[in-house]
Amino acid sequence: MALFDQVLSAAGSLAGQQDQSSNPLVGVIMQLVNNPQTGGLAGLIQSFQNGGMGEIVKSWVSTGQNLPISAEQIQSALGSEQISNLAAQIGVSPDQMSGQLAQYLPQVIDKLTPDGNVPQGGDLMAQGMELLKGKLLG
Repeated sequence: MALFDQVLSAAGSLAGQQDQSSNPLVGVIMQLVNNPQTGGLAGLIQSFQNGGMGEIVKSWVSTGQNLPISAEQIQSALGSEQISNLAAQIGVSPDQMSGQLAQYLPQVIDKLTPDGNVPQGGDLMAQGMELLKGKLLG
């Protein structure tokens, strides 16, 4: 979880914020892509592949157009329990959480894999920082 904390702390500093409470969705998304218990970004991608959404997630990693994903597909890939836990963290319903992830997760994974490869370690942190400085915090 240290990488996650570093990313959020640095992002907050760069955005001139005291904390990340002004955009809790950023924290949830970074938690998903940096969770060592689920294998980080690679594990998250694997969850979608295992759920029959390999072509969709492959489009997010590749350099071409991102295929859309529905809130229902997000819930299927990540599981109801994980979606409910994430939703509770930011005070939204599980349906809202799935919808927000369906909207932003393709963009985040696309930005974290600009060359069509899943980065490891520090590369992920650097790319995550650039993403957080840009679209999601801007």
